[in-house]
Amino acid sequence: MHSIIVVPPPTTEDGRRGTRFRLAPGERLPFGRSTGPGGLEIPHEGVSRAAGEITAHGAYWILSNHSRSQTYVVENPEGAGEHIKVSPGRLDAPIPFEFSRIVLPAAGELLPVEVWAPRHDYLDTSPGPFGATTAPAFSLDRTKRYFAVLAALCEPRLRGVPHAPLPTVDQVVDRLRPGWPTVSRATVQWNIDYLAVKLRLKPGPDTADAGPRLNGKKESLVSLALRFDLVREDDLGALSATRLPGPGER
Repeated sequence: MHSIIVVPPPTTEDGRRGTRFRLAPGERLPFGRSTGPGGLEIPHEGVSRAAGEITAHGAYWILSNHSRSQTYVVENPEGAGEHIKVSPGRLDAPIPFEFSRIVLPAAGELLPVEVWAPRHDYLDTSPGPFGATTAPAFSLDRTKRYFAVLAALCEPRLRGVPHAPLPTVDQVVDRLRPGWPTVSRATVQWNIDYLAVKLRLKPGPDTADAGPRLNGKKESLVSLALRFDLVREDDLGALSATRLPGPGER
């Protein structure tokens, strides 16, 4: 499974982003105004030509800041303001967040580069012969907002109506609002797109278009989740009873 997914800053007026980069463990991604072939080019006059480098390491990643004067901030959008500062010239700073947003100061603007770390590794505690551990088939964290979105999508069919139509994005927003006051259509769609990548239903995620492609993605997610019991009926009680952790949008 790919280890790290890097989502470039918006490149058009409507907020669309360019091609995403998927990094396997050990692979590196330089970024900056002029990185050469294979790098993440950020065409902004306020960004250094060689601004930094992202390196994938299994279930986490490291960030090197090649700027001589700018501190980079790495935010956890779900962490109640949790963030890490990476000072100028700092190399190989480990980033532990599953969702991260690198904030690059750029001549009066703040440019976001999102980094996803969807891979989870776990210790195999079962008795048996020594050897390589078994990789989990699906890595889901029930405390994350993407899981709440998945549970809301599965809810009608888990309530005993196996052929019920899936909820619309607006219905998911309404269902999650008691525990997630800042939820919006955009954040629900973002989490659906992230789930499709995390559960390997979308091998080449270059865009996040709405419409029929999004509906098909929802159907595939729910079918997979129910087939393998990734969401169970006892997961539904947390949808509105408890506030989801963190004030971030994702």
